[in-house]
Amino acid sequence: MTRAIYLLFGLGFTALGVVGAFLPLLPTTVFLILAAACFAKSSPRMEAWILDHKDFGPLVRGWRENGSIPRKAKVLACAGMAAGFAVFFIGAHPKPWLALAVAGGLAACALFVVSRPSAPQ
Repeated sequence: MTRAIYLLFGLGFTALGVVGAFLPLLPTTVFLILAAACFAKSSPRMEAWILDHKDFGPLVRGWRENGSIPRKAKVLACAGMAAGFAVFFIGAHPKPWLALAVAGGLAACALFVVSRPSAPQ
């Protein structure tokens, strides 16, 4: 039963990762990292498929091996967070406390991303 649940979650995360490859604000690699973790407990064949994927495999393996993120991905992630905040700030006209809270949350996320070791491109 547990294996089936992990398999379902893995398939769901894979689907979100595939959708994220085409939608700019939905992450891809994060969902594939989660999918690989679920498949590690449910389907070695699906885990191998993600780890051996020509585009996403190196990113997932780098994260798994040493928590690394390529420099280009770091730049894109931070730029995406900044752009997302700009859209939020301009479009929603938030109260100052909410704008600060969102900015603080995004800054914490950006700090985490840049603090990770850099993987080779």
